[in-house]
Amino acid sequence: MSDANAPWLVVGLGNPGPDYAANRHNVGFMVADLLAERIGGTFKRAQKAQAQLVEGRIGAPGPSGRRVVLAKPMSYMNLSGGPVTSLRDFYKVPTANIVAIHDELDIDYGALRLKLGGGDNGHNGLKSMTKSMGADYHRVRFGIGRPPGRMQVADFVLKDFSSAERKELAYLVDRAADAVECLVTEGLERAQSTYNS
Repeated sequence: MSDANAPWLVVGLGNPGPDYAANRHNVGFMVADLLAERIGGTFKRAQKAQAQLVEGRIGAPGPSGRRVVLAKPMSYMNLSGGPVTSLRDFYKVPTANIVAIHDELDIDYGALRLKLGGGDNGHNGLKSMTKSMGADYHRVRFGIGRPPGRMQVADFVLKDFSSAERKELAYLVDRAADAVECLVTEGLERAQSTYNS
């Protein structure tokens, strides 16, 4: 079990820049942006790592809330491990207090799965994080479904959500942010039983 006073590092995975902002691959950034809004923060460039950061508290108001560092690596997805490891070391975050929010091809659109550890399932952001610091961090997996027809996976994840998907996207991102908050404040089992779909 992790130290109750240790901070949490919540990482939204994505690619930096306006060209990627609405891509399926950037849903981790979308959830991180909403979490930052909820704690009243604005992402700022970090001096300590190639990332944008917001620091604050999740949960009950005041000192009983959990201290959290929200991060969006600015290194491109396949190099996410370097910035995340730098932040982990700087803030002295136990690996078990790290949460990666990412898109997941093997889950239907909008479904969530939370877990601790495991493989990277071909996801380049997770692959880079695991290579840098091992696999024992939490994942909030946001389903984007499989590419239609013969579309290549790389093309699919780097396309924007479809107009039909966008109708539900704000609700689903909101639900994913709720799941992250539940994980940080109430633990993995409670978050899984409430949000895994």
